[in-house]
This record gives sequence, structure tokens and C-alpha cells, in this order.
Amino acid sequence: MKTALTIAGSDSSGGAGIQADIKTMTANGVYAMSAVTALTAQNTTGVYGILESTPEFLSSQLDCIFTDIFPDAVKTGMVSSTGLIEVIADKLTQYQARNIVVDPVMVATSGSRLISEDAVEALKRRLLPLATVLTPNIPEAEVLSGLTISCPSDMEKAAQAIGEAYGCAVLCKGGHDLNDANDLLWRDGTCKWFRGRRIDNPNTHGTGCTLSSAIASNLAKGHDLDTSVERAKAYLSGALAAMLDLGAGSGPLDHLFDLKGEFARD
Repeated sequence: MKTALTIAGSDSSGGAGIQADIKTMTANGVYAMSAVTALTAQNTTGVYGILESTPEFLSSQLDCIFTDIFPDAVKTGMVSSTGLIEVIADKLTQYQARNIVVDPVMVATSGSRLISEDAVEALKRRLLPLATVLTPNIPEAEVLSGLTISCPSDMEKAAQAIGEAYGCAVLCKGGHDLNDANDLLWRDGTCKWFRGRRIDNPNTHGTGCTLSSAIASNLAKGHDLDTSVERAKAYLSGALAAMLDLGAGSGPLDHLFDLKGEFARD
């Protein structure tokens, strides 16, 4: 069995963060492992508290994983401080990690800010150059590129600016009232659009975590980047189309919509 590692924060409501990542990786047929960067007190209405791991403890988690069950792919999510980013970059370099998907999480679906200003600079300096692919949404792509995005051609310019600055592929995600579910992959000087179907579901908590984890899962299984993105988008569409409705705010997806085994039935 192929393996994947998520380095991210815990979501106590189960819809985003490592909980969403583990569900997604499992549903996509890989063995999921996690290194926790922070505990959060959150639900579908917002983030109410964050308790970070220490850099030393995160370092220990990563050592334990890489020296025993080496991951075939790595996904990083919420990393809210410079010290944690430095540890992650050091360990990914030390162990020569492969298939690194960086989801530059900056703001939660609920609007809560999840990263400090100095951490954004550390993210740019240390982590982004290690990525196989970055998966920013529109606001994150604006921060990373320094450009304003208001149309599809702006997405192309921003993705190119980010990719050239950090030497990696960039999947600039649509949404946020722009392009609906159409995503743009910039890589090696070329752009490719991945068209998606618009699903009228207000419950989108954890969609970014889910997509990046699905991409990592498919890279772990040996698919190329284009195929990994296509399969990840199809999986995300299925999880949204299942129309799970939990919580008072922006609820979670049904990550296990395709689980049909004996033990999943009533």
C-alpha cells in the first residue's frame, strides 16, 4: 500500500485539517499518517482557539514518521508560525521527501486568519521552493503573487508569477465568485485549465484541505500531476454532491461518500 503524510492542524469538528486529510487519503486508497502542527478549537462557524505544537515536538513527530514508514507523498496545510515552518522545511530536506503538495492555508472557510505575517514570509522563503505543486485559492494567490485577481487571465498571471518565483507547479483554484469550479495549473511555462461542475452546496468547510490531500494521494500512487489533479477534482465533486448537511455554519463534506463496504452500512 502506498503512503501519504499530512502535516497540518487538527480540526475539532472533523471537517478540515488533518481529519479531512486522513479521510480523503483513506478514501483515495493510501495509508494516511499525520504530524500535527496545532490543535484548534473550531466548528462550522469559526475558529475559537489555537494551541500550537512546539517546533521540538513537531520535529520528533516527523523523525518518527520518516525513519519508519517513509511517505510516498506529503501534504502540508495549516502552519501558523515561523518556527514550525522552519522545522518542516528542514525535515523535508533532510529526508529528501518527494511529491510535496503545499496548501498555503492562510484563512479558514469561516474567515478566521490562521497564519501570522512573519510566518507568511517564512512560508515563501523556506517551504514553497520545496513544493512539487502549490494549491492556493484566489486570496492566497493574491498574497503570494502580489497581484489582484479579478478574471481568468489574472489567475494565469498570478500562477505564472508564483511558479516562476518558487520553481514549482501552481494549481490556482477557482471559486470565490470567480470561475466557479475551474482551476488553473501552471507548470514549466504552460497553463492548463481543469474545468469543474458547479455544485450548489453551501457546505464547503475543508474543500481546500480535501483537494490537496486527494492530489497528494494520487501522486503517491504514481499518477502524474495532470491525472492527480483530474482525479482529485472528481473526488471533491463527489464529496460535495453528496450534500451532507451538518452544523450551523459552512458544514463539512461527505469524504466517505463512495464507501460502500459491509462495515459502512447501517
